[in-house]
Amino acid sequence: MVDGFESTQSVLEAVGVLTAIIVVHESGHFLAAYLQGIHVSKFAVGFGPILAKFNAKNVEYSFRAFPLGGFVGFPDNDPDSDIPPDDKNLLKNRPIFDRVIVISAGVIANIIFAYVIIFTQVLLVGLPVQESFPGVLVPDVRPFSAASRDGLLPGDVILGVNGIDLGKSGPGPSLVSEVVDVIKKNPKRNVLLKIGRGEGSVDVRVTPDENSDGTGRIGVQLSPNFKISKVQPKNILEAFSFSGREFWGLTYNVLDSLKQTFMNFSQTASKVSGPVAIIAVGAEVAKSNVDGLYQFAAVLNINLAVINLLPLPALDGGTLALILVEAARGGKKLPLDVEQGIMSSGIMFVIIVGLVLLVRDTLNLDFIRDLL
Repeated sequence: MVDGFESTQSVLEAVGVLTAIIVVHESGHFLAAYLQGIHVSKFAVGFGPILAKFNAKNVEYSFRAFPLGGFVGFPDNDPDSDIPPDDKNLLKNRPIFDRVIVISAGVIANIIFAYVIIFTQVLLVGLPVQESFPGVLVPDVRPFSAASRDGLLPGDVILGVNGIDLGKSGPGPSLVSEVVDVIKKNPKRNVLLKIGRGEGSVDVRVTPDENSDGTGRIGVQLSPNFKISKVQPKNILEAFSFSGREFWGLTYNVLDSLKQTFMNFSQTASKVSGPVAIIAVGAEVAKSNVDGLYQFAAVLNINLAVINLLPLPALDGGTLALILVEAARGGKKLPLDVEQGIMSSGIMFVIIVGLVLLVRDTLNLDFIRDLL
């Protein structure tokens, strides 16, 4: 009963985090428009059937059945709106810079929110600092497996493989991959492991079983051998310094993951997660480590910001790309049917690359060339 309650609580916490991030994103769009006097018709939390709604200052605020979403509605193309089509305060009639602010505000809000989350984490629980140690940790050994049969124990540390010592784990799982590769390549052949156990070390010979695909397996979990400790800031300036370091570190990881996804799309496409999978991950984080919810929330914010900047249809980046094309045309808008066709197709990358090439060739800016 207790486990069931904890699981439900963890799921609700993960849903709450994801909903808060989406609300912050949409609030960015809403406030950027509202504060500029641009007409806004709807602000919705969630999607699907309306559970509750109210109107204030000509804006319909609603709460909908499924919390994993939200949107801000503008009356620009609403046939039921009583606002004249040439009203200067419709979003489509505002200057380019005003529209860029509104479209960009969701991403900016998520970036600010991510930093605030990290800053709160630093103040309340400290900055997570990873200390690496030599070798690869064995957290678990499956019963009746080759590893169990040959003497490996949970908590062992693999310090060397076939006479080659393993160093400290870096930022990625490279050492784990090295051990896994050796095991996979040696089914039914002895693999000599140097094992750290307690204060000493022992040599263990393991004979991997053979998988159906011909690779070896020994039946263990492996993880980088590191320990995470918390460092508390001594003053507010150090808190800002710690937060900035952590923010840029997480941002780098998000950008690197996105790059790897595009470079190895056929291998990584199946690992792209939807809302349900994200909630499942968040629930596991919340269940195992409440502190981890801070980083989970911060990473989701940064992810949402980065993804939304991609020049793809239905994303903020797609709309921004069209506005940039308009600016490149001297403020002349694309015909509505062309714009709608672009937004419903996949050629947004061509537009953005063409725009960058246009600016590069016209202005000969070295920094733009470096980005290509």
